[in-house]
Amino acid sequence: MLEKIRNDRTDQLFRAILELQSLEECYAFFDDLCTIGEVQSLSQRLDVAVMLKNRQTYDKIQTQTGASTATISRIRRCVDYGSGGYNLIVGRLDGQEGSKTEQTNE
Repeated sequence: MLEKIRNDRTDQLFRAILELQSLEECYAFFDDLCTIGEVQSLSQRLDVAVMLKNRQTYDKIQTQTGASTATISRIRRCVDYGSGGYNLIVGRLDGQEGSKTEQTNE
């Protein structure tokens, strides 16, 4: 499954992302790399995945995120049967809940 996106350019992109060391660096890099719509779309997808993992209904997810039911269904399939990326990150974000205030105030 991962082979469909794996290539030298994608490797370079992911290595670049791994070099980012702060939220400000992420904002600067993604502001240059993506359109506002692309960043909003990516963040919406992650938000949907978090809400799905928290067992929210499609109606609530659609209302709160603005995502279409088709988008929510696609993300649901990835959460349930995908490569594990959403589950990995959502789990790590859940583990950081207590330290979000500390990270924001640094």
